[in-house]
Amino acid sequence: MPRFATLSDVIATDEAKQQVVADCQALIEQQVAATSGVGGVALKAAFKTVTTLAPGYYESRVEKLVPDLLKRLQPFWADFQTSGSGQFGDYLQSRAQEVADSVLAVTDQRAARSNRTAVTSVYKAVRGSAVEHIQAALPAVGALVEKYAA
Repeated sequence: MPRFATLSDVIATDEAKQQVVADCQALIEQQVAATSGVGGVALKAAFKTVTTLAPGYYESRVEKLVPDLLKRLQPFWADFQTSGSGQFGDYLQSRAQEVADSVLAVTDQRAARSNRTAVTSVYKAVRGSAVEHIQAALPAVGALVEKYAA
């Protein structure tokens, strides 16, 4: 796979974007399934609510979010590349709070602009624990980025 100038270049073709989006959806579904405890129950219920009440909405949102998320990850990727060692997931984990805040800024902005009351209600219900869930997913996110960009 060729090296790219930016992470956004990874999805320059429709075919590449569809592959990345499919992997992102699989990652999200794996992370949701792996959650446990009260927070896990809430997250699983929220995910089921969104996918049941708004068929296709989740998939379309992931597709729309991927470019913005890659832009948010770009500064971390650039810094990681200059560091010259390790795995990107480990690097992200070392800056977990900062990365989670950056990623959540994207979804917060989208939720604020959404006119889907049910979806925004569900988002607000799980937003408090979102940082924890994103931080848990960072090693897998790093691996996914490396799969396409390294």
